[in-house]
Amino acid sequence: MTDSIITLLSTMISYIAGNMVYNPSMPLLFTQSFFWVFFTVVLAVYSVVYKNISLRNSFLFFISLYFYYKCSGWFVVMLMVSILAHYYIGNKLYKAKNATVRKWLVAASVFVSLLLLSYFKYTYFFTSLFNDIFSTDYTAVNYFYLWSNSLFGTHFDIGKILLPAGISFFTFHALSYTIDIYKGKTTPAKNVVDFGFYLAFFPQLVAGPIIRASEFIPQIYKEYVLTKEEFGRAVFLILCGLVKKMVLSDYISLNFVDRVFDTPDAYTGLENLLAVYGYALQIYCDFSGYTDIAIGIAFLLGFRIPPNFNSPYKANNLTDFWRRWHISLSSCLRDYLYIALGGNRKGKVRMYVNLIITMVLGGLWHGANWRFVIWGAIHGLGLIIHKLVPQRYHFSGKNAMSRFTARFLTFNVVCFAWIFFRAADMAVVKDMIGQMLFHFDVSILPQFVAGYWKVILVLLAGYCAHWFPDAWKQTVRNRFIEYPVFAKVMVSVTVILFIYQFKTSALQPFIYFQF
Repeated sequence: MTDSIITLLSTMISYIAGNMVYNPSMPLLFTQSFFWVFFTVVLAVYSVVYKNISLRNSFLFFISLYFYYKCSGWFVVMLMVSILAHYYIGNKLYKAKNATVRKWLVAASVFVSLLLLSYFKYTYFFTSLFNDIFSTDYTAVNYFYLWSNSLFGTHFDIGKILLPAGISFFTFHALSYTIDIYKGKTTPAKNVVDFGFYLAFFPQLVAGPIIRASEFIPQIYKEYVLTKEEFGRAVFLILCGLVKKMVLSDYISLNFVDRVFDTPDAYTGLENLLAVYGYALQIYCDFSGYTDIAIGIAFLLGFRIPPNFNSPYKANNLTDFWRRWHISLSSCLRDYLYIALGGNRKGKVRMYVNLIITMVLGGLWHGANWRFVIWGAIHGLGLIIHKLVPQRYHFSGKNAMSRFTARFLTFNVVCFAWIFFRAADMAVVKDMIGQMLFHFDVSILPQFVAGYWKVILVLLAGYCAHWFPDAWKQTVRNRFIEYPVFAKVMVSVTVILFIYQFKTSALQPFIYFQF
């Protein structure tokens, strides 16, 4: 008996110790069992320190740094440098009275943020673009590795620049902090640890939502509050997020979507089209699933993160779509870029130019590739067309047929753009569109249904759940919230067992980790 206990303890210690160190092939994800072991320990310690606001913030800051280390290794040092730089700039900005000095400080914040983002995310893209234009043969160099090799005798590959997890998201957070101080929407954090906590808050650190400083900084100094209703909502969101990611997104991806996008010319146009529809559901369930879990975890820790999705495929037009999809990003692009460019204040032509610039840069934010530029341009052009068409020709949505037509057209434009977003390169885009145009082959449908009936059921279940009336979803959520604790536990265990049946052996990172 004693030997069995010792063996069990040894196994547990080995499991925990083995997961404590960063492993590039095993980043810390919400879908890992180790994350929930980690979070359980965090909650246990948090239950002791949460009443002391300073101690609570310090604890969550260092836990968030560790979480980022588990996601991105020693890039955590870069995150800490960003924290120190923007905390210093924010304090100087708040104290500065001279308008010119304030503008230079904001410019310094933008420069530091975009320098890091551009170096790690866009060096290969801009080097390739420069070589194509000027017929040169420059190669990208990782100067951090070069300095390390020179100073410490390491042997890193200086031609390889890795992308730190979530750099696009914490760059936006840092810019939000200094811009909100500049505009007088918030005051600086009281100390560098509190600011670091805002910038590195682990639930949303690597894939959003983007939380503006004016929304989050005030919460840092409030006492912990978690109502019964909020606890129920938090658990419900976490369960929904896990189902979206592990049951819907991962299953569709591994069993259908990835196969078609890898070799589109091996499938008919019909199968390619269904794969595009599959990817539309996959990316929504993947990203909104992450957001649901992040919001739920934040709730349990006493912090409120605004919603990031609102049934985007119910949108009646692209303007409506961007009010529903990745809400935190679209609102930031609107307030910090579109309005800064002049918005609609300088005439219609300038408004259209501002729209296309905003969406193209929004596409480039997602990835350093022409495919993302085209994806952003499609949405920009769609927004312009929607504004050019006279109001009387818009589908008003006053009747069911009008709403269906509007949503059908919008959904298919969005799906067409997803081809550029998902494809590995432009050759894949060309092959997919070519198959859909010239080799559609409806006759393959019975064979497809027979071979992929499980995938079809998952797709139908996902889309039906998405298109359910909001009132129905609200009713389900409210009933879960009203359940007694025992019933919540039973439902949670049932859902977890259900998820386990769909669990894949291979790790499936969240799509937006790459951004």
